[in-house]
Amino acid sequence: MAAGSRWIRGCCSLLRRSFPAVASVRRRCLSGWHQVVGVGLGVSLCAVPIVEQHNVVSLSNDALIKRAVSLVTDSTSTLLSQTTYALIEALTEYTKAVYTLVSLYKQYASLLGKMNSEEVDAVWQVVIGARVDVRTKQEEYLRLESSWMTALRLSEMAAEAAYQSGADQASVSARSHIQLVKSQVQEVRLLSQKAETKLAEAQTEELIKAQGEDSSLPEGILGSSEAGEDPYLRED
Repeated sequence: MAAGSRWIRGCCSLLRRSFPAVASVRRRCLSGWHQVVGVGLGVSLCAVPIVEQHNVVSLSNDALIKRAVSLVTDSTSTLLSQTTYALIEALTEYTKAVYTLVSLYKQYASLLGKMNSEEVDAVWQVVIGARVDVRTKQEEYLRLESSWMTALRLSEMAAEAAYQSGADQASVSARSHIQLVKSQVQEVRLLSQKAETKLAEAQTEELIKAQGEDSSLPEGILGSSEAGEDPYLRED
């Protein structure tokens, strides 16, 4: 019995000595668990995206229309610039061809009476070739002029649409560009008209001299100009 009591007291003493270590281990475990839980909770919170509310300004219909009409005016202005360049180039080539024909007519008129029939025919063939060149270049510039007129109307419509939608800057820019290209084309047109006047004068001079000559002339040189027909496009 006494031995049993000593065994029990020994066990109690052992437990008392062991409990502080167990408690310490438990405290360390709990402390570590709390740290793990804290870190895990922080990571979880960091993983949740924080949505910031921004003031999104939605574009109104008027603003969208102004933006669209500005793009339209830019596009039509580009088209107008390209067709204007092509038309001016074609008109310039046409004017040069007309002046070449004027020069040939004057040379031909100055040589009348100084050449035999074969020489007259040879020179006249050169004149015919120049007249064909004038006709070809005239057709080309007329074709491009039609495209230019279409581009001009589109630009005018775009400028008006910009004005109606309140895109004042786009409207003013488009109208200024329209006025600029109009003046450029008009300037080149005046030069071509001047060349045509010179050609009409040279042809008249050539016809007067040809009618006064008794030499044999190629068929069609005399009396080939008809009323209402452009003199430089007459057929031989």
